[in-house]
Amino acid sequence: MRLLTLVGIGCALCGTPAAARAAARPAIAFLAGPEPLAADTAVRLRFDIPSRPLADALDAFSRQTGVRVQVEAAAAAGARSRALAGTFTSAQALRELLAGTGLAARFTDAGTARVMRADAGATVYALTPVTVLGARSRGYATPRTSTATRTDTPLRDTPQSVSVVSRELIADQAMQGMADVVRYVPGITMGQGEGHRDAPTIRGNSSTADFFVDGVRDDAQYLRDLYNVERVEALKGSNAMVFGRGGGGGVLNRVSKEAQWAPARTVTAEGGSFGHKRATLDAGQGLGAAVAARMNGMYESSGGFRDRAELTRYGINPTLALAFGAGTTVRAGYEHFADRRRVDRGIPSFQGGPSPAEITTFFGNPDENRSRVAVDAATLLVEHVSAAGLTVRSRARIARYDKFYQNSLPGAVSSDGTLVSLSAYDQTIGRRNLFDQTDLIYKAATGPLRHTLLLGGEVGRQRSDVVRETGYFNDTAATFQAPFARPTVATPITFRQSATDANARTVADVTGAYVQDQVALGEHVQAIGGVRWDRFALRYHNNRTGADLDRTDRLVSPRAGLIVKPVAPVSIYGAWSISYLPSSGDQFGSLTATAETLRPERFTNREVGAKWDVKPDLALTTAVYRLDRTNTSAPDPADASRIVQTGAQRTTGFELGAAGSVTPAWQISAGLASQRSRIVSTTSAAKAGATVPLVPHQTVSLWNRVQVLPALGVGLGVVRQSDLFAAIDNTVTLPGFTRADGAVFVRLGAGLTAQVNVENLFDKRYYATSQGNNNIMPGASRTLRLTLAARR
Repeated sequence: MRLLTLVGIGCALCGTPAAARAAARPAIAFLAGPEPLAADTAVRLRFDIPSRPLADALDAFSRQTGVRVQVEAAAAAGARSRALAGTFTSAQALRELLAGTGLAARFTDAGTARVMRADAGATVYALTPVTVLGARSRGYATPRTSTATRTDTPLRDTPQSVSVVSRELIADQAMQGMADVVRYVPGITMGQGEGHRDAPTIRGNSSTADFFVDGVRDDAQYLRDLYNVERVEALKGSNAMVFGRGGGGGVLNRVSKEAQWAPARTVTAEGGSFGHKRATLDAGQGLGAAVAARMNGMYESSGGFRDRAELTRYGINPTLALAFGAGTTVRAGYEHFADRRRVDRGIPSFQGGPSPAEITTFFGNPDENRSRVAVDAATLLVEHVSAAGLTVRSRARIARYDKFYQNSLPGAVSSDGTLVSLSAYDQTIGRRNLFDQTDLIYKAATGPLRHTLLLGGEVGRQRSDVVRETGYFNDTAATFQAPFARPTVATPITFRQSATDANARTVADVTGAYVQDQVALGEHVQAIGGVRWDRFALRYHNNRTGADLDRTDRLVSPRAGLIVKPVAPVSIYGAWSISYLPSSGDQFGSLTATAETLRPERFTNREVGAKWDVKPDLALTTAVYRLDRTNTSAPDPADASRIVQTGAQRTTGFELGAAGSVTPAWQISAGLASQRSRIVSTTSAAKAGATVPLVPHQTVSLWNRVQVLPALGVGLGVVRQSDLFAAIDNTVTLPGFTRADGAVFVRLGAGLTAQVNVENLFDKRYYATSQGNNNIMPGASRTLRLTLAARR
């Protein structure tokens, strides 16, 4: 890894005598005013950054130099950088990028530059040369996002609980899937997902559909990989104003790696326990002033701690960026991802808890359990910033998901513990998604008020074809009694449709429009208000009977928030928002003659919180919330044969989070959540008073990375989860547990690093999650992974 000489704050000379300032001042200075920067003698780098929106240009600059750049959103509104091509010092490059924008920069610490309006003052800051790593990590803290508001906004000024898992944290913990991501995110647990799909529970609301990629729906049921992910954003609380239907408890958004003009060259190879083998590639750079390309790829062939576990998956994701003139950027990408694995439904319960089966024991016929998924997705983003400061952004995504899964699974154990019931089924799912989102963003001032106005729309079509078949053991019985002591069977299973198995097509047409205004009322008060209108039209065709059902919902989803900033790094906020879920469910495949008549379920989130950027790379957050789910179906108290919409659920909770660098050598990611989620009015699933499953009363997590020596770092993490119920009937409890993880990081030189991760360091037996009472997934025993990475 190459060393670069950069500049940082030496001392702020305000108030010192003029002679002392002259003596102390080196040859280099950044100004918070229009005076040009002096030439410097730092190490020079090759830059090739085309003219583009300033935020993108500064991001490319930051990636190449390792300097964190903070930008005042209001100051940079509509700004666009000059093209930068040639060899410059970091200071010269930053000055050239800002030239003509009316902005200037200064360093606030050894690796952070702040960009602000050039008329903000003319205070001179003396700069003392310091030496930092050229590829310096920006750590676990992420200061900004555009996902929660659809506009580039500091996280501390976003009136919503948002946890961001950065690429550095993903790498340090060797994360590979969404279950790994949420382990250290407060307020979210990951369900067993039938062994073949992501299934999070966010603030008491479970879903398989609240997933997004770069703000666009990715709602098919499969297990996602992180090989091409820059970061994952967990947005908690209803936010249909931004995301549309669903998202009652929150959403998980993956931000993709994109082509950049700064070089990216990383190859990793992994190996470890249970036959784990995995390799990734991340390579890209500018191909001239107007073109940049990047390729991300992954291949994995692994086993697992469970008997007969098998996994093979691969992905390839090329992206391209084009700059046209002074104001237009076009980005395109394509991904092909394939996943094949043995479906594993875990172990059954017995006498109110997990059964005493060995955690490795497979229940069912492993030769009949398999899943295969193929995902093909193409994206196109066109963004134009006009000379007047209007940003027009249009993003389209077309995706094809083809999935087949087949499984045998455990049911109830006999009262004497000697037999276990097995059943089986398979399902074929084809999903086609087409979405286009267009946003217009304009920043304006009306008297003392500064506005960020958003006007946008979304159109989409989703088509799903589903065919399910029941499994018959020995071609005769839909259930099979296996000895509990020997539940791994070879009994042949024949799959064919039963009288109730699904064979249907659904088509959902979505049209949405939204408007939002973010208002700064001086330096200490901000407000956000917006509303979204959606037309969600669903057509359902039963291929078996020829029956057709349809329903159209018109959804109005408002959002409001108020932010008080007693000082610039601190925000105290209150927020209110509403989301809806049509009666066809989160996969819109369950429309029935009864559901056709039901109104959408409603989610109302009320939240107050505080955020404090203790320093540029360390953020603390807290939130208290109440989320009410209403309009859920329930039996009519006067006539049990009728369904009414009187059911309700309430989740209340408190969250605390911390992410970033405590010291230059110590980084943390920590979270605490205390929540209760209960049925408050009897629903079709449970009576009032029942506790929602997979919602632990308390979760605590803390991950630390400490750089002990320049070439040696260590990591230590602890996760604590209290008891939770496996299903809504509250008859089976998964006991609480504490798990420790560790890591060692070694820099070998010449761009080579080695990393050892150990999960479940003390080899504790625990049960993290389930899919109902009898599909309980044990936690893995001690697991070791070795990663070798080469970077240039």
